[in-house]
Amino acid sequence: MQDTYRPRDVEAAAQAHWAARDAYRVTEDASRPKFYACSMLPYPSGKLHMGHVRNYTINDMMARQLRMKGYNVLMPMGWDAFGLPAENAAIKNGVPPARWTYDNIAYMKKQMQAMGLAIDWSREVATCSPAYYKWNQWLFLKMLEKGIAYRQTQVVNWDPVDQTVLANEQVIDGRGWRTGALVEKREIPGYYLAITKYAEELLSAVANPDDPNYLHGWPERVRLMQENWIGKSEGVRFAFPHDIRGSDGQLIQDGRLYVFTTRADTIMGVTFCAVAPEHPLAQHAARDNPALAAFIERCKLGGTTEAELALKEKEGMPTGLTVRHPLTGAAVPVWVGNYVLMGYGDGAVMGVPAHDERDFAFAKKYGLPIQPVIAVEGETFSTDAWAEWYADKQRGRCVNSGVLDGLPYQAAVDKVAELLAAQGLGEKKITYRLRDWGISRQRYWGTPIPIIHCDDCGPVPVPYEDLPVVLPEDLVPDGSGNPLAKCESFLKVDCPRCGKPARRETDTMDTFVDSSWYFMRYCDPHLPDAMVGEGTRHWMPMDQYIGGIEHAILHLLYARFWTKVMRDLGLVQVDEPFQRLLTQGMVLNHIYSRRTAKGAKEYFWPHDVEHVLDESGKIVGARLKRDVPSADGVLPAGTPIDYEGVGTMSKSKNNGVDPQDLIEKYGADTARLYTMFTAPPEATLEWNDAAVEGSHRFLRRVWAFGYRLAQADWAAAAQSAQGASSLADVAYGKRARALRCEIHTLLKQVDYDYQRLQYNTVVSGCMKMLNALEAFDPTDEPGGGVALIEGFGILLRCLYPATPHITHALWQSLGYAGALGDLLDAPWPQVDEAALQRDEIELVLQINGKLRGALTVPADADRAAIEAAALASPEFARFSEGRPARKVVVVPGRLVNVVV
Repeated sequence: MQDTYRPRDVEAAAQAHWAARDAYRVTEDASRPKFYACSMLPYPSGKLHMGHVRNYTINDMMARQLRMKGYNVLMPMGWDAFGLPAENAAIKNGVPPARWTYDNIAYMKKQMQAMGLAIDWSREVATCSPAYYKWNQWLFLKMLEKGIAYRQTQVVNWDPVDQTVLANEQVIDGRGWRTGALVEKREIPGYYLAITKYAEELLSAVANPDDPNYLHGWPERVRLMQENWIGKSEGVRFAFPHDIRGSDGQLIQDGRLYVFTTRADTIMGVTFCAVAPEHPLAQHAARDNPALAAFIERCKLGGTTEAELALKEKEGMPTGLTVRHPLTGAAVPVWVGNYVLMGYGDGAVMGVPAHDERDFAFAKKYGLPIQPVIAVEGETFSTDAWAEWYADKQRGRCVNSGVLDGLPYQAAVDKVAELLAAQGLGEKKITYRLRDWGISRQRYWGTPIPIIHCDDCGPVPVPYEDLPVVLPEDLVPDGSGNPLAKCESFLKVDCPRCGKPARRETDTMDTFVDSSWYFMRYCDPHLPDAMVGEGTRHWMPMDQYIGGIEHAILHLLYARFWTKVMRDLGLVQVDEPFQRLLTQGMVLNHIYSRRTAKGAKEYFWPHDVEHVLDESGKIVGARLKRDVPSADGVLPAGTPIDYEGVGTMSKSKNNGVDPQDLIEKYGADTARLYTMFTAPPEATLEWNDAAVEGSHRFLRRVWAFGYRLAQADWAAAAQSAQGASSLADVAYGKRARALRCEIHTLLKQVDYDYQRLQYNTVVSGCMKMLNALEAFDPTDEPGGGVALIEGFGILLRCLYPATPHITHALWQSLGYAGALGDLLDAPWPQVDEAALQRDEIELVLQINGKLRGALTVPADADRAAIEAAALASPEFARFSEGRPARKVVVVPGRLVNVVV
């Protein structure tokens, strides 16, 4: 055994041992309870970051500890390998995305292996593999047959320079993120998945605790985020009749402008209707109105999400058209509003300025009437400024509303629904904010949508026997659109129905499709002829899912939806995929920057910077501590720079920490220990170089103690007790009993902390164990060597899930493996309740309520004995100043207070 801790040697030896055993290969084993613990699979961006290290170490600690407790634990890993970053890298470097992706996978896999993660690599999945995405295509075709997948026109962000669709987050101030070109809204055909068919089921499991599938094991905030995203609303859908006819002489939309509202009680306050720029009435009005047509074109610039439109300045323009109020028959003007989305509801809203803040601002801006129809006792309405009570449906009563006058909210809604239904113009309806999932992407690096376009037959599904439609991996995007559209070998194909020449669909699937079921494929990773099989039936539902809060909505929602579709197709037997969810906190670091002479912002690495502190020690600024190259030349040491506080680690802000550098300097165990000890798993972790060094010092102490233990003369004699079924019969001295009591007390807490996933306090408990062991001198103490050997064995097992390499080495070197087996499968230490029984207890000693010391008494001492000991103590003699005791108060197990 080496006398000093050398992480590189220790970790290489441990990993070679595990590899030789194929230690992490997992098979289905009905004789043991199963536990499926999975981290969200990473995108192969090139390097792991500290967020990855934290996420996977959490998973690894859980997997290793549960394996010791007798569980059959599955911990797989794969790669979310399709997506736009690979295309961007291809454009930048002139290489196919496939090569960039596979190179990154190989490097990141080596990094994971260097961390010592207990991953079953035999189940590795890469979503860009045809063997994987074949099943994306297969299930898409099944959904097409069931009517869950369908084709319709969609409004997208179109970059006219790159000739491609942009995601909403790639539109910045109305321009393409890469080209800077003004982005257009275009209507193009695309494929959708009808997730709205499952809206109520998806909602119930996060919002209704009485639902048998309610996700009790999810964080409350994640359930709430999903509930809000699904957005169930109960209201009334009704029509404003009209006589507006199109160029064909037919009534547009059958003479009905439909809207949905949750505030039907305000229907008498409607003073305008607003329609989306793409609405048929808007398009009709724009034919003979150049100004309106130009306004509609301007509306096409920018993003297409609710969130973006909410932040946009509300603009509108009158169409010159009117519709009729369904209850009064009054003419209601129709406006085009840039804040109305065609894809939400019917693409039209009723405007009630007096009782909707957005409508109020719109009406004030354009001088539209504001008619109050809801009153609250004690309040006075004014059109001067918006007041919160204008929208109060709890206290409000209808006024200026004819037959509705005096009615409260619900009664008024019921009455309006009744009146509209009598005319055949409306009815109560439940709607959802959730919209069907558009999966078509006009990009290359993704799963090809298995459709063939034939001039005679139209869109034709690819026959199942022809799957997968393989994506060519040798294409290099150049920024001028989807290269599949220029790849004749991919495009040209015969129609499966008529045999005539046809062409393949060039759209690929949204990458959320890839991540919606990969956890199922881990269970059956090599099935050639089925999407899932017996493995899925054994392992699912997943027992613990771990990932970032940034995936709390879309990824989790889509995975839940995909699972329900697979269930309904008879592929799986579970309703929900993830029983428990842990959203780990972000890893943060300090951010430092300055403006260059040209006004650009440049960032500096934390290791090049020192803080400027005020008298209280608060950070008030920063300066360079060495000469640093800059856009303005070399900046000398001492140059003031801006301190921006702490934020998420990011390459773009030069505040990341490379895990590989950390591993090479300190070892993987130090990196793992630091990320687990510094903060609870759900909390953000603020990077601290000094704390990293502190974690390394602790591991050096563990090694040094193990080395001393191996060299001690009494160590060999004590080892005979290691395999004993009980150590209770050993004749322990007083100090040895005290040590065992402390170790087993800490073990009890550590065991509890493992159960509640509080890994920071697990590490803290291990540190306290080492302190107790280091402070104990076994010389001439009956049973001292046995207590020390037992205590260190408990420490190694408790610490092992966090730092598997060093604990493995010490376990082997000290001979524990001979009695208890390889540390991988050593039994989890059990608390010896007998060891928790103390011979003596320590009570707080007070004189007249003031702390004056401590009193040690036998654990079974009665009240009289405790009082006698207190009165006989030197503290009482000193602080009573010769006065007799008037009363002695004993709080069992805690304190004794002598009143004089």
